[in-house]
Amino acid sequence: MESLATLESNLLQLLQQYRELQQQLQALQEENELQREEIMRTHTELVQLRADYKHLEIAHALLLDNADGEQRERVRQRLSNLIAQVDRALEALTK
Repeated sequence: MESLATLESNLLQLLQQYRELQQQLQALQEENELQREEIMRTHTELVQLRADYKHLEIAHALLLDNADGEQRERVRQRLSNLIAQVDRALEALTK
């Protein structure tokens, strides 16, 4: 009879540990999801900041009075590419 009581006690302890581990897992999964969302927000911000930086570089190059012809041509080409990308995006949105 004593071994049955010991077995029951051990089983109850295991069940309690299992429940605690489930709660810990749930908390960790929630934390993981929050961190994933933060990473996605940060990545989106990084992509936008990189694009803004490129635009500022172009604007700066256009404003340079002493920019050589080659640099101006690269800026014009980049602007043409950006305009084409915007045109394609607008066309895709209207479909």
